[in-house]
Amino acid sequence: MQYTNPAAYPPLIHSSRILASRGWQVLFLGTGSQGSSALRMEDDASIRVAQLPFARPGWRQKLHYLYFHFWCFVQVIAFRPSWIYCSDLFACPFGWLMSLAGMWVLYHEHDSPAGESAGFERPLLRARAGLARRAVCVIPNVRRGELLRVASRAAKSPALVWNCPRLDEAAPAREAISTGPLRLLYHGSIVPERLPLTVIDAIAAAPGPVLLTVVGYETNGSKGYLNRLRAHTAELGIPERLNIIGTVSPREKLMNVCREQDAGLALMPIHARDLNLGTMEGASNKPFDYLACGLALVVSRIPEWEAMFVAPGFAYSCDPTSPADLTQAFTRLIQDPQRTRAMGEAGRQRILSEWNYEHQFRPVLEVLEGRMPEAAVAGARAMEARS
Repeated sequence: MQYTNPAAYPPLIHSSRILASRGWQVLFLGTGSQGSSALRMEDDASIRVAQLPFARPGWRQKLHYLYFHFWCFVQVIAFRPSWIYCSDLFACPFGWLMSLAGMWVLYHEHDSPAGESAGFERPLLRARAGLARRAVCVIPNVRRGELLRVASRAAKSPALVWNCPRLDEAAPAREAISTGPLRLLYHGSIVPERLPLTVIDAIAAAPGPVLLTVVGYETNGSKGYLNRLRAHTAELGIPERLNIIGTVSPREKLMNVCREQDAGLALMPIHARDLNLGTMEGASNKPFDYLACGLALVVSRIPEWEAMFVAPGFAYSCDPTSPADLTQAFTRLIQDPQRTRAMGEAGRQRILSEWNYEHQFRPVLEVLEGRMPEAAVAGARAMEARS
């Protein structure tokens, strides 16, 4: 359960499909959302999605939030779940109450709250701390995990699960080397911090043709940014170098778009003030999605990102605020297409061996199934053996 659109979270898509493949029945309880409303789950007979309509901020949203809890309680009584899987700060009060009632709860924190504050967020943070002490906790990287453990005074560190793709999303190996323009991809929320205008400047200055494909949606805080990108390419006389697709759903279609590219942009602010933007290694699904499709990477010059992606030879790093730095990275990709392809293939192999959600999620799956009724565990294992 989460007080937003669950289809906007790839880890939830992956974990639900893994569970469904092992005989679980999965029910998502969520709401609509702005920006990501067009995203939807892939069809699966064992996975059902129930959502309340989106409510705009204001006093009606607070009533909507209270009703959401009542609605979830009714759904829990009807569904009688073995586990409740909470996935955002707003789900913490319900998860905490269910844990106090003796139910098994897993708390998967995708975005960390900034810290203690007044007003409505204060009771949410208290519920988060209480839930973290009682639930099985999952976090996408070590730094966020330590913050959660300290804030909640939990005895154990959360389980670490990177936001990797599933094995069945990995593309086949590519045989031909691209001979056309360098095909760059950006996918995700379209905001200046992750897709700065300097990318357009670098494309204009590159020594060969570069085509940038953009897949995703504007957030509440970035309305109109797509028009700024279009206007900037027009000012530089390269409007044909920008291909804006918009929202692509379900996720299978997004991965098909990824497979048609040569390199992917996974840029983060080097000196981020936002806690989540500053701790995105392992939490951002972009680089893993790109590698699964055989794409080389261009990442920010952040030590954790360089250790994860540049040192093994999957990426070039740069300062995303510097057009010259970005141009240099694009130039290296253009001038050695064989090396570009080899970088992507090396990353694809890492996805197949380790950086896949089946491998990442297995310790959590063992906990979930370890507390299931024995008959259900036997059924899940029998289905796995048949597959």
